[in-house]
Amino acid sequence: MSLDADLIVDRRRMRRKLTFWRVTAFLVAIAAVVGAAVMLTGNRTSIASGATGSIARVTIEGLIRGSRQRVEALERLSESSAKAVIVHVNSPGGTVAGSEELYDSLTRLKAKKPLVVVVDGIAASGGYIAAMASDRVFAQQSSIVGSIGIIFQYPNFTDLLKTVGVQVESIKSTPLKASPNGLEPTSPEARAAVEALVKDSYDWFKNLVRERRGFDQETLDKVADGRVFTGRQGVDLKLVDALGDEKAAIEWLAKEKGIDPKTPVRDYQLRPRFSDLPFLHTAMAGLLDAMGLGGLAERLKEWGALQAVERLNLDGLLALWHPPTTN
Repeated sequence: MSLDADLIVDRRRMRRKLTFWRVTAFLVAIAAVVGAAVMLTGNRTSIASGATGSIARVTIEGLIRGSRQRVEALERLSESSAKAVIVHVNSPGGTVAGSEELYDSLTRLKAKKPLVVVVDGIAASGGYIAAMASDRVFAQQSSIVGSIGIIFQYPNFTDLLKTVGVQVESIKSTPLKASPNGLEPTSPEARAAVEALVKDSYDWFKNLVRERRGFDQETLDKVADGRVFTGRQGVDLKLVDALGDEKAAIEWLAKEKGIDPKTPVRDYQLRPRFSDLPFLHTAMAGLLDAMGLGGLAERLKEWGALQAVERLNLDGLLALWHPPTTN
């Protein structure tokens, strides 16, 4: 019996040691990944912003929010020695204010550098606002463009609260303060106030499209009903100038802006790679799985998915498109 007890104690001791070294190896590996990410970021940014005779490749992807870091990065790019800029857009949009901020930043950049946009997968709503900053927009045949419109969404829990017997009371300085809020029925006055906000932003969006794309009223009404179009349809409707990829963009820069087509194209990061959470999630999940901690790796992947869902929680007026979901 004593021998069995000694074996159990030894096994537990070995298990604790193994766990200790696994955790230690994990922390060291994570430090290495973070260090490599920081070094990679510094190298890419400095190369793109400082190299003589290069074309800077800027990527706009995911949900668009306001970003002072992005504004400052584009300002630095405008003062760099880059010969031109190719902006790759792959975004369904985001907040109206964030999209306007990005559009203004790209417009200021275009005033100093030849700038062309390539729509990779989607440039809808706020993504299309960003694309219009360029004087030339290319898209793939199957890209999605358009979705010219504004939306304001909020959940309403009044029926649910009635079901569980909860009543929310509030004392307001004026009837329209904090309305609508989802905790009480939306009054006609509150709905009218929100509709006025949406309409004003929608008018701004449409006027921007009219000005940038040179549409008459009939054409504008045809494309500005909120629907999306393929790249091929977008060319016919003048939402997109031509079909093509980065190679076509370089050819246009060579023909129209006198840029040597052999000029190297280098990535320019708008934010440090270190702040790219999905990148770190993936790297850490792979390390955990390699060290036999698969359960923790799965939890990390789930956390990354939750972070992606959280990004959909955008406040305020939205210039955003997403396909409908069904159960």
